[in-house]
Amino acid sequence: PNKKSRIWLGTFPTAEMAARAHDVAAIALRNRMACVNFADSVWRLPVPASLDPKDIQKAAAEAAEMFRPPLLEEKKDVPGDVAQPEEDATLITTATTTATETATETTMPENLLFMDDEAIFGMPGLLANMAEGLMLPPPPPHSEGGDWYEG
Repeated sequence: PNKKSRIWLGTFPTAEMAARAHDVAAIALRNRMACVNFADSVWRLPVPASLDPKDIQKAAAEAAEMFRPPLLEEKKDVPGDVAQPEEDATLITTATTTATETATETTMPENLLFMDDEAIFGMPGLLANMAEGLMLPPPPPHSEGGDWYEG
């Protein structure tokens, strides 16, 4: 903020929002030669009215708000408003629970296919025997002068 060669874009609640703000500023200052984070969605970003730092900051803030996650939309920070830790914890817990439930619902098919290897190969205790094999000591090291094949 104190250097004339830099433009302070602000602090954002998510990395994606900060990256979008950076993209707006980079395109404004370096045109299409800018190295951006989201090249596939450059067309969606607002363009600053001028190269004035205030205009770039305004466009960067608009871009960041365009990509605000849904959970953060409900609870925007208002100057002078202090967030309650209990509410934040509840919001995070609810979001985590909902995400977990959604992931469980989408990843678990209803007709889960189960193959019983012991029944297929006609070898009861196959898995137990395989586990016991892992507990065996390794073979002795190869002795000097000996030959693996005696034939």
